[in-house]
Amino acid sequence: MSTVTTPSASVTVTGLDDCLTLDPARPLYVRHVRGPLTLSVVSIAWLRAIGDRARTALECRHLSDAESVRVRQLPLPKRRLEWLAGRLALKHGVCAYQRRHFDARTGTRDVHISTVADGLRAGRPWVDFPVEVGLSHSADFAVAACGPRAVGIDVERTRRMPPMLAQLLAPTPGATDTESVGVAAMPLSLRWACKEAVLKHFGFGLRVDPQEVELTGWRPDGRFSWRAGPGLRRHVSQGDGRRFDSWAREVDGYCVALVWR
Repeated sequence: MSTVTTPSASVTVTGLDDCLTLDPARPLYVRHVRGPLTLSVVSIAWLRAIGDRARTALECRHLSDAESVRVRQLPLPKRRLEWLAGRLALKHGVCAYQRRHFDARTGTRDVHISTVADGLRAGRPWVDFPVEVGLSHSADFAVAACGPRAVGIDVERTRRMPPMLAQLLAPTPGATDTESVGVAAMPLSLRWACKEAVLKHFGFGLRVDPQEVELTGWRPDGRFSWRAGPGLRRHVSQGDGRRFDSWAREVDGYCVALVWR
């Protein structure tokens, strides 16, 4: 990520089950997934530990002048770290994607990240390159995904869900088909990550009720299936989860879910 105490990331091509390592001591981790995706992970824990001087050096190396101003305007230290980690994850992911698919050497300062300004998709990130991006962060990590079409990603630290949220995430009582049995075996944090990843794929996030995403199956290889409820179908025409690739796993104490086409 930087010449300031940061080793360069090795980039290989793997399957999704092999692609993620969430190590707080590892500053940057980039992997190409077999198929169209590139994933990049930045350790918020590492950024927190290196101190202000080293973080300023990282900002100068990787952020534009406007981005450097923006990060310093954020009032809360926690939010500044999350924002910086997210920008670094997106920039390194886009650079690696450009090298893989277009043999283009792109610098991180040349990757300009914008967000949708308003509407249901407000806050959705986009970049001025031929690639779609998604971003999520939780606790000690920011994780970005890049692909040729819209991609949704969510990362949640595995935790005990509050009773009200746990009730919303519970599968339908009395379901006996094999797909519902698979969903019943999912940790609640993983179910939540799947629902958010679907909504993020469409750019809505929690502006649409997560109950509009019905999980219908989860398989041993991590693939999950879902269908859109009537409220979600009002906003999107592709409400059939069978038309998407969807994957979710627990990784190093976190639940990670991806949805792409």
